[in-house]
Amino acid sequence: MILPGIFDGEHSFTIEALSDNKVRFEQSEKFSGLLVGVLRTTLERDTKRGFEEMNQALKARVEASVHGQVD
Repeated sequence: MILPGIFDGEHSFTIEALSDNKVRFEQSEKFSGLLVGVLRTTLERDTKRGFEEMNQALKARVEASVHGQVD
């Protein structure tokens, strides 16, 4: 938002090597500000759905690239 403290979000990604051919990918979002309480239900639902969609797309893209199928 235009004014800090009204609605702020911090998105983070972590990639951890588990072996030579396996990683763990985690993402999180931290919201703060005056509007968070009002928007909590929407944020939790929509943020979770967006994370899940991104994770599935990323997984498909990585798996395709490993198998030589990415354009």
